[in-house]
Amino acid sequence: MARFRPEPAFDPACGRRSRTGVLLVNLGTPAAPTAAALRPWLRQFLSDPRVVELPRLVWQPILNGIVLTTRPAKSARKYASIWTAEGSPLKVHSERQAAALAAALGQGQPPDAGIAVAWAMRYGAPGIADTLAGLRAQGCDRILVVPLYPQFAGSTTASTLDEVARAMQTWRNLPEIRFVRSFPGDAGYIAALAASVHEHWARHGQGDRLLASFHGQPKRTDELGDPYRAECFVTARLLGEALALPREKLMVTFQSRFGASAWLQPYTLPTLETLAASGVKRVDTICPGFAADCLETLEEIAMQCRNAFIAHGGEVFHYISCLNERPDWIEALAALVRRHLDGWR
Repeated sequence: MARFRPEPAFDPACGRRSRTGVLLVNLGTPAAPTAAALRPWLRQFLSDPRVVELPRLVWQPILNGIVLTTRPAKSARKYASIWTAEGSPLKVHSERQAAALAAALGQGQPPDAGIAVAWAMRYGAPGIADTLAGLRAQGCDRILVVPLYPQFAGSTTASTLDEVARAMQTWRNLPEIRFVRSFPGDAGYIAALAASVHEHWARHGQGDRLLASFHGQPKRTDELGDPYRAECFVTARLLGEALALPREKLMVTFQSRFGASAWLQPYTLPTLETLAASGVKRVDTICPGFAADCLETLEEIAMQCRNAFIAHGGEVFHYISCLNERPDWIEALAALVRRHLDGWR
């Protein structure tokens, strides 16, 4: 097998027009809500040393002997509870976001000056390597990689860049590459979050607390210098200021704990149980660390956490959807992309 992928056709008589590509990347999703589909997806995800920082000789027997034996069926049932006629919500929203971004970036431009926008998943399909190859086939020799994680973490953003670098190892003629590291305090992103909360309050009234639930990570990762936790608090602080919320009304929690080790605290579900037991009746929950709704927001928050809050004495629990394809978010994303493309067009 050849080490390098074949290069796209090139006519030396006329050259090849330079084009810019934008690659949106999200975490990923299985192809179907079944144990058979979850098993290879979980193997790829949980084999990433950025995700599980244990020695391979220690982790692989646990992964293959316990996790991949028991977890696929459990995860499949959860995915089945949120699956739509169009497929995985994360896949659906990722595809729509890419189409909306392409339209936003193409406004006012000649047809042949448009930017090629594509989307990929870090784990599962469409994969980063194949999607980058598709951009190259369209003549893109400048590519901006946009991991759709507002807050940087080694397990998400850095892992995405690892995969981009691996893909480039099979290219003979390398493109120029830029990437968006993170955007926890981006003005457009914060404004879109605040607008989504205001719209929710206008329809349903304001809860006694607004819970900002971010995806968790092992506490050890934070202690070793990962900036994720600090960037989550940047987002939460700016969102609270945009909403003019008293500090005691906005709470930051962390969800999706996995394994027995300590993760970032406070944990979302126990916090909701404590709030309900202490007499708090109405809670609104938003997940600012996710750019699109997925299993962690639709099943874990909107279902599991709601049920726990009600079971412990709460009365009204509302989950405020992710930004998904909101026009203000797409415009904010387009503005972010334009800033990072400065000098390339």
